Amino acid sequence: MTLHADEERDLESFTIFDVENGILSGTIVERQTDTETRERKYVIEGETLDRRYIGIVAKLSPTDKLVIITVYGEES
Repeated sequence: MTLHADEERDLESFTIFDVENGILSGTIVERQTDTETRERKYVIEGETLDRRYIGIVAKLSPTDKLVIITVYGEES
């Protein structure tokens, strides 16, 4: 998880377990490709442990580890 993602997680009052549940319960709703690096990013929408909406943007690292770029909740 990037520092930015961790800060956003804290601002949204999500726990790391909420992020994990969002990934496991969620669906990839968008695939993005960086035009310069050809790097793929994935937008995932799922639910937290207490059934709140959570959005997650993630990518695979060169070593095939999942990197959480940011997380967000529903807009008010």
